[in-house]
Amino acid sequence: MNKSRLLVAMIMLLFAVLFAACTKDEAAPSDAPEPSETTDEKDDTAEPTKAPAETVVVQEAPMLSELVASGSLPPLAERLPAESDIMVEPVVEEIGQYGGEWKMPWNGPGDRWTVGQPTEESLFRFSKDGSKVEPNVAKGYDVNENSTEFTIYLREGMKWSDGEPFTADDVIFYWEHMLKKETFGKKVYDAYYSVDPATGDKALAEVTKIDDYTFKVTHKYPSVQFLERVAIDNKWFFAPEHFHRTILPEFVGEEKALAIAKEWGFEDVQSFLVATGYYYWINPEIPTLRAWVAKNDPDSDQFIMERNPYYWKVDEEGKQLPYIDRIVATKIQDPSHKILGTLAGDYNLTWFGAADFTVLKENEQKAGYRVIPWSTAAWSSAGVQVNQTVADPKLRKLFQDAKFREALSVGVNRVEITEIYTNGIAEPIQASVPEGLVGYQDGWRDQWAAYEPDRANQLLDELGLKKGADGFRTHPDGSDLTLTVIDSTTDTAPFLELLKKYYEEMGLKTDIKIVDQATHQEMKYSNQVPLHTENISVANVAFRPDTLVPLRVLTPWSIEYGRYAESGGKEGMAPEGDVAEIMKLWDQIKAAKTTDEINKLAADIVKIHQKNQWVIGYAGPTPNLVVASNKIRNVPTDMIWADEFRSLGHAHPAQFFIQP
Repeated sequence: MNKSRLLVAMIMLLFAVLFAACTKDEAAPSDAPEPSETTDEKDDTAEPTKAPAETVVVQEAPMLSELVASGSLPPLAERLPAESDIMVEPVVEEIGQYGGEWKMPWNGPGDRWTVGQPTEESLFRFSKDGSKVEPNVAKGYDVNENSTEFTIYLREGMKWSDGEPFTADDVIFYWEHMLKKETFGKKVYDAYYSVDPATGDKALAEVTKIDDYTFKVTHKYPSVQFLERVAIDNKWFFAPEHFHRTILPEFVGEEKALAIAKEWGFEDVQSFLVATGYYYWINPEIPTLRAWVAKNDPDSDQFIMERNPYYWKVDEEGKQLPYIDRIVATKIQDPSHKILGTLAGDYNLTWFGAADFTVLKENEQKAGYRVIPWSTAAWSSAGVQVNQTVADPKLRKLFQDAKFREALSVGVNRVEITEIYTNGIAEPIQASVPEGLVGYQDGWRDQWAAYEPDRANQLLDELGLKKGADGFRTHPDGSDLTLTVIDSTTDTAPFLELLKKYYEEMGLKTDIKIVDQATHQEMKYSNQVPLHTENISVANVAFRPDTLVPLRVLTPWSIEYGRYAESGGKEGMAPEGDVAEIMKLWDQIKAAKTTDEINKLAADIVKIHQKNQWVIGYAGPTPNLVVASNKIRNVPTDMIWADEFRSLGHAHPAQFFIQP
């Protein structure tokens, strides 16, 4: 047990060092020749955008060489960007070898992100330490002095996976006909609005084409973190015009669009456009820029993604990536099949939460894999979000009272939860920002963290919640009081059993409901989730505000506040008190002119969360466990698992390879 604690301590120390400067001070300059805009001088050009001094593409995968030889695929030199624009991906350990399959479990088409995040190719991505963005699909960029104009350079000669050219026209098409018109179920991302620092008025950016490989984003007001927000909110910022022109109602008409949707198996155009415009990567018919592209129906027992012959990255010796031929995602029916399959060798690269650490570590040598712990940006590993907008007015009044939330916190024995649920890996602390991140507050981890059942009962008594003959408390008017905790996975069952025990020892009748993910989404959007175990994991609220700032229906603690913001005040509940203050602070962040100002405002938002503790944690954060076969190489050991950085995708999986 002590060894486990030491392991986590070492991981968190690394985490703190890596994130000591969680936001960049200035924008990275472009490596494009003769940029036309002022480039900031304080940052270094991102290394991955540079081609080697003598770029010579010497090799491609044998499976592609065979296609070239047969005449069914153009030669490699014709498939890659111009020599100076080929992206070189530094490898972690060694130059890899071609071949093999990346075998992973997944839950079917609804589990899109399992294959989506590792294969994602965004316009900009985060650097290894997460402190700044660097060009990826983009070759480089320039930004003017007041951060209102961003000139973005693309890679000349780059192609979609079907061989069609990728140009600025694909960016402009996406902007004009998909994003601004919200055809794929997403509203225009907040990244594209700048805010008047004096009035708070928002202005939508303008996106214009300069030439085939250059476009400009112009903001009315300064937008210091535009690139970070794009890297998180609107990662691709492009779409294959030649495909979407064939399905969008704007071009083919509503009647034909509906007919096409039904041919694809959809009942309506809207759901069809979401699947093809947002969740496009699991559709074999849609060209992408990813290292692997879908090859079969995602409803199959095994979903296969195969190497993209037009992929635009090479290693340091000029070998075209990816090294691995294909990804094979095998559908599982039960969560237990994931770990059983890993122990049996059915999967050679997947990931787990810390709850599985002991069994995975015990079988490491026997099963021929290694457990690689990645630090996370999580506030806790076991906790509840208390819905401040819950539909029941009696519960809402109770949930909005800090005394009640304190009782829920101090009435639970965190030591027992960490020992049983996390195998002693986590610390018995409150949900709070980990040290090293923007918003960290000294002492927060101990707030309401001691096990004080007498204090909990005193607080509940003060609230007028009297115990009946059955030992359960009622509302002050004598009506039934039942807490319902919703979850969408059975993985948390041991934690929920303990939570129910402690809540009911306080006299709070508790129901636990496990529903599938689709049902959970429906319940969340209909505000039927009083308490939920969803965790907060955010590297910097200025980068990813949605979990801490109710901008949309997302996190359970603020459902109707999020609906209010999302609908422009037409639906939901108007934020009041401290939640309204959070919204004001977010508007100030959007209008801020410096990174220092942004970080201060972000810290102020977090302080409000500390004061209110709407998210209660019962076990500290634990690492995410990447489990890789000993034959899978180039998997980094010192990375940060965060949604903002695309989880495993942060390791650049195109450079993973399998040793024979």
